[in-house]
Amino acid sequence: MSTIITLTTDFGYDDAYVAAVKGAILSINPEANIIDVSHSIEPQNILQAAFILNAAYRYFPKQTVHMAIVDPGVGSECEGIILKTPSALFVAPDNGILSYVVNDLFPVETPSTQYGSDLNEIILKTGLEAVIITDPRFWRHPVSPTFHGRDIFAPVAAGLSLDISIYEFGGKINSLHVLPIPKLSLDPEGNLVGQVLHIDRFGNLITNIGSADLPGKDVMIEAAGHCIQGISSYYAQNKGVIAIVGSTGYLEISLRNGSACDFLGMVMGDEIKVIPVIK
Repeated sequence: MSTIITLTTDFGYDDAYVAAVKGAILSINPEANIIDVSHSIEPQNILQAAFILNAAYRYFPKQTVHMAIVDPGVGSECEGIILKTPSALFVAPDNGILSYVVNDLFPVETPSTQYGSDLNEIILKTGLEAVIITDPRFWRHPVSPTFHGRDIFAPVAAGLSLDISIYEFGGKINSLHVLPIPKLSLDPEGNLVGQVLHIDRFGNLITNIGSADLPGKDVMIEAAGHCIQGISSYYAQNKGVIAIVGSTGYLEISLRNGSACDFLGMVMGDEIKVIPVIK
């Protein structure tokens, strides 16, 4: 049994939403250890939440319960699910917020070079189990149609932290919905083209270009018409805009003592090009 519950939401800290969710969890399991991953997801930005959740969850003990709520369709027909993987439990709406988690475990065949496309339904591979959250016995009543995070997802997460079987919460399902993870591509000259997946609070542009995708450090990075020579080893190594493989294992564009995002005027989904330097 794990008493750790993580929270990833777009609720922010200006209102009582986060506190209400934590109160709902602690009312059921006072021993729960609640960890905030982030509540600063851009409102309704499901893919951003998916990326941040995936970047954080792997560092927690096995069987930690991860609750992720960015739900523009709250109160609609979007269903809540529990996903069980070999290492963790996830409680979330079935709206693509678990896309990176699923893709990293079992790469999803939904190739796309576009950021934020339509949902695709996928069949779960062996090693993943999922249920749809349907049993109201575990919910907080009355259920607000605008706050399922507090009234449905939080009590379910608390129940899981008490070692209640996932199958107590609803019926088994063999599929869920994912957003296409932007794939790398090659331009007509054979240069690697990726996209900005996330912008952190420092203004670093984190891409989907992994360290293993790079043809070495002897490259030129093109971002918003700006050319960067080579890959730096650490943030303070060079002045101005630099390229670096960050802690996520992906290529980042960074600006020493500034925001690369603001300086280059880039947003999530914008292209980054890697051009080999031939000597």
